[in-house]
Formats: sequence, C-alpha cells, structure tokens
Amino acid sequence: MTPPRRKRREPKPPPPPRPPAPQQTDGEPPPRNPERLYTVAGSEDGARAELDLVTLIVARDVPQPAASPEQAAVLRLSASPLSVAELSAYLNLPFSVMTVLITEMITAELVQVRSPIARQAVPDRSILEAVMHGLQRL
Repeated sequence: MTPPRRKRREPKPPPPPRPPAPQQTDGEPPPRNPERLYTVAGSEDGARAELDLVTLIVARDVPQPAASPEQAAVLRLSASPLSVAELSAYLNLPFSVMTVLITEMITAELVQVRSPIARQAVPDRSILEAVMHGLQRL
C-alpha cells in the first residue's frame, strides 16, 4: 500500500498595493478618526463627576432625537446597569472622554449614577457551618 501523495500548495499572490495616502501641505498626517475626541466631550467648564471604572450607570429615559450619537448609545446600553469601564469598551472611547460625556448626561438628568455593590471581604463562618451541616443531613 502506498502512502497518499501530498499536494503542493501554490504560493498566494501578493496583495494589491495600497493607494498612496493623501499628502497635506501643513505637514500633519491625516486624522485616522474623522471626529476628534474633544467634539465628543465638548464640556464648557471642564468639570467632571467623580467616577470610577466600576461606577454603575443607569439610563433614566430613552434617547431623544436631539441627543448626540454617543449619548444615544450610552442611553441604549445603560437600560440595565453598566459600569463606566464597560460603556467605555463598548463605545470604544477613552475613560476620560466617558467621564466628561457622563458628567454632561448627569447634569441633564439623563442617567443616574450608582455606586458598585460592595461584598463583604470574608463570609460569615457560622452561615457556612450551618449550610455544611444542613447538606450533611441530606
């Protein structure tokens, strides 16, 4: 019995060359994101709420037609409580921009801020013993 013959793989053709990037006269590279972050986080006074990465955000209302796309996305996502870190990841925005955006939404009373639920460091030993004894009786 002869072993099966292996077929040789043909090398892949090289990808087509990319078109040249547009040159600008002032020496700055073209922006990768057409919308700058300061337009998303356009705060007049620069004030920010004290938010942590784990602070929970809950929407108070549905997005209005006059809301910015980022505000509408935050309101849609935070129908159930979400942390600032999760919102930042879902919207692909830096944490600093999210804090300014959420601060504006807090002042407009569009969202509500909740502190994260803190768990006890060590469970109560008496409860664990009672559960263990109850399971042993079964």
